[in-house]
Amino acid sequence: MAVMLGLGCDRDTSLSTIQAAVDQALASAGLDLSAVAGIATIDKKNDEAAILQLAADHGWPLHFYSAERLTQVPVPNPSETVRKYMGTPAVAEAAALLAANATMQALLLEKHKYRGADGKNATVSIASIRKG
Repeated sequence: MAVMLGLGCDRDTSLSTIQAAVDQALASAGLDLSAVAGIATIDKKNDEAAILQLAADHGWPLHFYSAERLTQVPVPNPSETVRKYMGTPAVAEAAALLAANATMQALLLEKHKYRGADGKNATVSIASIRKG
């Protein structure tokens, strides 16, 4: 099974925090790194060093979506905090679904939240890629 990871994080989150969040999320979904086909996030994170490094380290394509595009995706866990700061009620879930070309039923992991040793928060969602 191939999956897309949707990522959200605080500004300047460390690579170790994001990697740990991804590893935990995959483990809880019964998957490993080999299942990942790519990662997706909001376009406001297109300069987030740890996300760029994660994609480069694993050779994963990186997909960026605007807040307007993410807002159009129905998700199970919208957040008013995320809406306040990012202009959309969801980043990780919506980005994973858009990149996977899938609907909410494809979410294998809704919203895995992790707080790293750096005190920063990362969120990972996992969606199975729809064929066709």
